[in-house]
Amino acid sequence: MHYRQYGRTGRLISRFSLGLMRCLDSAAQLEAVLDAAWRLGINHFETAQSYGPSEAYLAQALHSLQLPRDQVIITTKILPDRDPQQMVEAVLRSRDRLGIDSIDCLALHGLNQPEHLQQAIAALPALQTLQAEGVFQHLGFSSHGDRELILEAIATDAFDFVSLHYYLLFQRHAPVIEAAAAKNLGIFIISPVDKGGLLHQPSAQLIEDCQPFSPLALNYRFLLSDRRITTLSFGAAKAEELAVLQDFVDADQPLSLEEAEAIARLEQVRQQRLGRDYCQQCYACLPCPEAINIPEVLRLRNLAIAHDMQAYGRYRYRMFENAGHWFPGQRGSRCTDCGDCLPRCPHHLPIADLVRDADQRLAGAPRRRLWGD
Repeated sequence: MHYRQYGRTGRLISRFSLGLMRCLDSAAQLEAVLDAAWRLGINHFETAQSYGPSEAYLAQALHSLQLPRDQVIITTKILPDRDPQQMVEAVLRSRDRLGIDSIDCLALHGLNQPEHLQQAIAALPALQTLQAEGVFQHLGFSSHGDRELILEAIATDAFDFVSLHYYLLFQRHAPVIEAAAAKNLGIFIISPVDKGGLLHQPSAQLIEDCQPFSPLALNYRFLLSDRRITTLSFGAAKAEELAVLQDFVDADQPLSLEEAEAIARLEQVRQQRLGRDYCQQCYACLPCPEAINIPEVLRLRNLAIAHDMQAYGRYRYRMFENAGHWFPGQRGSRCTDCGDCLPRCPHHLPIADLVRDADQRLAGAPRRRLWGD
C-alpha cells in the first residue's frame, strides 16, 4: 500500500481508507473487515455518529485486534448544529464511544447548505478550544453540496482536510480539488465505486467503452494518478470485498498514454451518442423556479443514454425528493414549461423535454437510505 501526506495534518495516510458505514450488523463484522483492511495496509478508518453503532464497534475492534494506536488514523464525523455547545458535546461523545484519548481527524459531516457552513463557522471558537485541549487533532469537513459552497468553506482556511465527490464520470469539482490542494488540505474522495457509477456492476456498454480497461480500473487510475488527491474511500461489508483493491494498492503512477486515450474516448463517445441533446454541465440553467436540479438530472440522462448506465441513473435519480439536503432537487416531472432556463443555456438545449425524458427513463420507487438526516 502506498501512502501520502494528508495535507497540512502531516499524517501519512493510506491511498485507500476504510469507510465503516456498511459495517453495522455486529462488532464481529466490523472487526473482520478492519483486520483485513489493516493487513492490506490501510491505516485510516472513517466513521460517523450517524453510522449507528459504528463508533462503538470500532472501539471494540481496535481493542480486540490490538492495533498500534500511533499507526492508526481515525476520522469520525459530527453533524453541524445551530447550538455550538451541542457540537462540543457531540465531539466528546464520539471520543468516549471510540475509547481513545484524542480523535485524529474530526470532520463536520455534511456542510451541504449555506446554513451548515454558517453553523460551522459559529462553532469554530468552541471547537478550537477542544482542539487545543487535545480532544481532537485536525478539523475538516465533508460536503455533498454545490461547488461554490465547498469553495467558500475552503476559503475560510479553518479546515485541514475535505471529503467530497469527484470521479471520472463527475468532474464538476475539479476546481475544488485545485483550491484544496493550493491550501494544502488533505483530499478524501467519497465512495468512488458506488457514487462514482456503480462500477462494481457496470453495464455491458460501459465495459466496452472503457476497453482495454475495466470501468473500475479506469476510475481508480484517474483518481490515484492525481497527486493532489490523498485517499479514496472504500466501504466494505465483508472482509473478502477488500480483495478488489489488491491490484490498486500501489497503482498511483501517472496515467499511461493508453489510459489517457481511453479516458478522452469516453467523453467523445458521449458527445457522439447524445448529439445535440448532450448536456455539457455548465450549470447556466440554474436556478430553476421549480427547484429541479437540471444539471444532475441531465448528467444521469447523459450516462444512461451514452453508456447504458440505467441502473446507476435510477439509483441516483430516485434520491431526488427523498434525501433532503444530501441530494437536493426536484424530479424532472415537476417541470412546468416556464421556459426560464432556455435563454440561459449556451447550447440551446430543449431542457423541458430532456428533463421529462430523464424522468420517464429513470423514475422509480424510492429506497430506504442507509442512515437518516
